[in-house]
Amino acid sequence: MARKLAVVAMGGNSLIRDPSRKSVEDQYEAVCDTVRYIADLIAAGYQVVITHGNGPQVGFIMLRSELARQYAGLHMVPLVSCVADTQGAIGYQIQQALANELRQRGLSGETATIVTQVTVDPTDPGFDDPSKPVGEFYEPGAVADLKALHPDWILKQDSGRGFRRVVASPKPVDIVETPAVQTLLDAGFHVVTAGGGGIPVMDTAQGLLGVDAVIDKDLVTGLLATKLGAPLMVISTAVPCVALNFGTPQQQDLGTVKADQMQIYLEEGHFAPGSMAPKVQAALDFIRAGGERVIITDPQTIGKAIDGGAGTHIVP
Repeated sequence: MARKLAVVAMGGNSLIRDPSRKSVEDQYEAVCDTVRYIADLIAAGYQVVITHGNGPQVGFIMLRSELARQYAGLHMVPLVSCVADTQGAIGYQIQQALANELRQRGLSGETATIVTQVTVDPTDPGFDDPSKPVGEFYEPGAVADLKALHPDWILKQDSGRGFRRVVASPKPVDIVETPAVQTLLDAGFHVVTAGGGGIPVMDTAQGLLGVDAVIDKDLVTGLLATKLGAPLMVISTAVPCVALNFGTPQQQDLGTVKADQMQIYLEEGHFAPGSMAPKVQAALDFIRAGGERVIITDPQTIGKAIDGGAGTHIVP
């Protein structure tokens, strides 16, 4: 019997849940906790494609690169390479943790990770005013030296905490390795792909060219789910459901909501731009492209969401 397909986006809380526990070992422990709930989907008869965040991990690599440059004269690691590095490292953790979980449950299935490039439009307005912070904070006195060392960097004050490098956050246009993902799915694999929103590339006359930018993970997840023809997309986040007036006495948790009504809530400004808004937008894009259902919830509620309707469900 053919398995149903679900595309699952693992939120950043699935990798680092406690600011005091950021080591690779701590992250793997967090991944193990999260994949238990993804395994519930597999036990329910789904084949899964998993995407994931990578913001803190990219920041760690950039900091190591800067320190290595300062103290050992080593070369800097480009942002696109940092994204590729995290796709491999985090993908390894997810595929190992999921394999172990499936084995413990007596479930069959193998998982593979694909390092994934995502094309972006060079005329995307995001390149006109880069605003996505990456890497560490710098003191004001370091700005001149940094600009001399990295003439192409754009540095902006970040909430009074210091200066940070900012890059563009263009919309995803296409996912280069989609045929490879489909081939693995056809062979029965679960697949980890498009980590961190994918490696941003431009399709030029000379071929693909990497560009230092950050693509929103949830938007890429929605695009991937559409291209694969998946009926279900699951966005794992830090809260059990989407809410109106979040964090106020008037908070109203949302259950099953039609896409048109969710669009109204989005336009009314109920969802934070850097948090829930892109998740809702990705869900709406997916539904309007033919998807059947999007579930937004925390990892531990995924099983209850599938079986009993918990979490927030966005439907046509």
